[in-house]
Amino acid sequence: MGALEHKSFEFSIKIVELCRKLRNEHREFILSKQILRSGTAIGSLYREAQQAESKADFIHKLAISQKECNETKYWIDFLSKTNYLDENTTADLSAHITELSKLLSSIILTTKKRYLK
Repeated sequence: MGALEHKSFEFSIKIVELCRKLRNEHREFILSKQILRSGTAIGSLYREAQQAESKADFIHKLAISQKECNETKYWIDFLSKTNYLDENTTADLSAHITELSKLLSSIILTTKKRYLK
C-alpha cells in the first residue's frame, strides 16, 4: 500500500469516527453525511485511479479526488465554526486533509509532466 493510499484510508477511518460522534453526541445527521461522503471519497477515488484506462484518465480521477479534499476541508472548517469540532480535532483533521491535498497535487503534476507533454 503506497503512502497516499495508506494515508487516505486512515483519514477515512477518522472521518467515520467523526461521523459517529456527530450522530451520537450531537444528533447531527445532515452535515455528518456530507463530510462522510467527501472524506471517504478521497481514498476510494485514488484506488479507482489505480485501474485507470489511460494516464489522462488517471489524472482525471486524481483531480476529482483533489476536489473531494477541497470539499472535505470546507466541511471541517464549517463544523469547526459551528462548534461541532473542538480545536484539537479541527487541527488534526486539517493537517491530514492538507497533507492529502499536497500528495495528490504532487502526483498530478508529476504525471502531467511525464506523460502529457
